Amino acid sequence: MYWTLELASYLADAPWPATKDELVDYAIRTGAPLEVVENLQGIEDEGDSYDSIVEIWPDYPTEEDYLWNEDEY
Repeated sequence: MYWTLELASYLADAPWPATKDELVDYAIRTGAPLEVVENLQGIEDEGDSYDSIVEIWPDYPTEEDYLWNEDEY
């Protein structure tokens, strides 16, 4: 299983929180690439609900990863 920013972007508008099955269904319905569906199917399903992509891909960059001060702009 591998994620890239491009692949993760297909889940940006997913209906969070969602289960693995709901995310796979969403990816198929929205026409996401096969890699996204395969990555989601590769998740060990414990029946949990995911609140965001960060819970699926812990290395997903967040606003905290960028070194800029929004107050300056």
